[in-house]
Amino acid sequence: MESGGRPSLVQFILLGSSSVVTAVLYTVYRQKARDAQELKGAKRIHLGEDLKSILSEAPGKCVPYAVIEGAVRAVKETLNSQFVENCKGVIQRLTLQEHKMVWNRTTHLWNDYSKIIHQRTNTVPFDLVPHEDSVDVAVRVLKPLDSMDLGLDTVYEKFHPSVQSFTDVIGHYISGERPKGIQETEEMLKIGATLTGVGELVLDNNSIRLQPPKQGLQYYLSSQDFDSLLQRQESSARLWKVLMLVFGFATCATLFFILRKQYLQWQERLRLRQMEKEFREREAQLLSRAAPEDRESLKSTCVVCLSSPKACAFLECGHVCSCAECYQSLPEPKKCPICRQEIARVVPLYNS
Repeated sequence: MESGGRPSLVQFILLGSSSVVTAVLYTVYRQKARDAQELKGAKRIHLGEDLKSILSEAPGKCVPYAVIEGAVRAVKETLNSQFVENCKGVIQRLTLQEHKMVWNRTTHLWNDYSKIIHQRTNTVPFDLVPHEDSVDVAVRVLKPLDSMDLGLDTVYEKFHPSVQSFTDVIGHYISGERPKGIQETEEMLKIGATLTGVGELVLDNNSIRLQPPKQGLQYYLSSQDFDSLLQRQESSARLWKVLMLVFGFATCATLFFILRKQYLQWQERLRLRQMEKEFREREAQLLSRAAPEDRESLKSTCVVCLSSPKACAFLECGHVCSCAECYQSLPEPKKCPICRQEIARVVPLYNS
């Protein structure tokens, strides 16, 4: 707390930072909770022979937010894995990720750091079909890369460590970065994989398609079943809620601390003003009762002991109110008895 009684800059920064973080966490929590609630209200539809009749009876031949589960089937061509034989799919993602150690100048520790240096995603049109071969119905999946949870399986992963000479090692220590290597990964959505789709289900002529929903609803293509997907979204919302409450409590505690310090400072100022008023009244009484020849000596006496003459000036406030003995007996940190400002230095006074 500053001497003027105002909150310090550090306290303002802490309060502002904690308030901003709480507001951001609240926004994320509200979004997560809304997504979980909307997902919970999605209509579950069985992928069977009666699917077309259900959509035909729906308004506009459309279910705005539907849940459907089926097996992945390619429409025409398929994608072959570059590293695994006889592994076919409809979505293929190839990733090169750099791993290195970076020196933290604050903590004086080496920290792991990774960065994607190249990523390519290939897709081909695919359908969701029933697991039973006897049922002849298919749902075309549109814009799969727009989904929130694309259920890709890692089919290949290999780490290529960096080869370094002694000169390279010295240079890396000087620069503060030590390369560890490159990780190569291939992920695929394989043929026959079970996929849970949540989106807009539309009957267009004689074909059925699953596409990103409107009105800000989330689009999901997940390898999990619907109950697991819903549970995960609700758990995520609860986690953000806990984080929001923790930072909200921290904000309230910081605000309470600042207000309490302000209140105590206000009480201290009232007490000092009262003491100064009583001192002035007492000094006036002594001056009024004293003989004329004693009044000048009373005005120059120490305000603490009221006996010894004033012998020092306090800086930076400039008050001359104490003798040297009473100044030495002031508790640390030494403050002026008149204004309670901290004494930076003392200038002794000499009577000539």
